[in-house]
Amino acid sequence: MGTMDSFRGQGGIQMLLTAEQEAQHIVSGARSLKMARLKQAKEEAEKDVALYHYNTETEYQNKISETSGNSGNTVKQLEEETEMKIKALTESTSRVSKEIVDMLMKHITSVRT
Repeated sequence: MGTMDSFRGQGGIQMLLTAEQEAQHIVSGARSLKMARLKQAKEEAEKDVALYHYNTETEYQNKISETSGNSGNTVKQLEEETEMKIKALTESTSRVSKEIVDMLMKHITSVRT
């Protein structure tokens, strides 16, 4: 029986070694899979960041071009309004100044008794 026990002991040790090797393969495979998933997640995150940056930059550039276009129109509109006001003031002044001159002439030339 002593030889049988030693044989079982040898077989048990061999089974343990085999199980340990299988466990190492499983852990190694899991580690490789984890690294691959992390790499994939990193690549996807980088794509998301790049897309977000692109969209934000595009939106920013659109707002700048809208504002730039509007500022040109605003300047033109302000120039037109200013011209109209100057013209209105000039007409008003020339009309009022004629009335003032007529009024002054009337007072100067009229004789009080």
